[in-house]
Amino acid sequence: MSNVKLLLVEGYQEMSKVAAQLFAQEVKRKPDLVLGLATGGTPVGMYEELIRMHRTEGLSFSQATSFNLDEYVGLDAQHPQSYRTYMQEHLFAQIDMAAERTNIPRGDAQDLEQECARYEQAIAEAGGIDIQVLGIGTNGHIGFNEPGSSASSKTRVVQLTPSTIEANARFFESVEEVPTQAVSMGIATILGAKKIVLLASGEAKAQAVRDMLEGEMTPDVPASLLQMHDDVTVIVDAPAASLLSAVTIGRAKTE
Repeated sequence: MSNVKLLLVEGYQEMSKVAAQLFAQEVKRKPDLVLGLATGGTPVGMYEELIRMHRTEGLSFSQATSFNLDEYVGLDAQHPQSYRTYMQEHLFAQIDMAAERTNIPRGDAQDLEQECARYEQAIAEAGGIDIQVLGIGTNGHIGFNEPGSSASSKTRVVQLTPSTIEANARFFESVEEVPTQAVSMGIATILGAKKIVLLASGEAKAQAVRDMLEGEMTPDVPASLLQMHDDVTVIVDAPAASLLSAVTIGRAKTE
């Protein structure tokens, strides 16, 4: 991935701060920008840092718009494990972004195909995503684009793999409660963002990071398809970088 900017950091906290700084720079440069946001454990620290910058440094999101990557099928916005609830708790309720400017797919829509088309249209009408944050699954998925996802895929209903369901079970009472489907931005939707920032922390992500950065570009490793984009920054901590070659480490920037 010679076109990717790789940043190596010591640990999760530093990764979160560096990512927040990148996002804050974009917000200051273009106050009415469109943010692409993610859920899961990885971006929590980044959101905490952005909240701190909002409270102590006056970083404002009042003119910004956001679109989240995905939502579970079957969960309404008030469900405690919905991604709408997650975003309210971890970011939206603690910054000055207007509620009507925050967008998350409706996993409980009666017509999911129509909802997917509506979401794509809303992104287009907003002018596209200016900066998108991503995590990476242990199987290389981004968003809920599991292995085998096409580079041309748009927002759609996806079937979650057993490994993804198991990884997300920690947020539910039991693995049986984890939804098996989600509405997710597609690979093409993600690649439509002007800038992409991918975060990876922990040894469990090391193989996926290696496959993404050093493997061939293949739908079997959805994150590897980011090689098609010309403005990607990957921020990884030491454990997540532990399987990278000396060549890759040598060309990386340290923070």
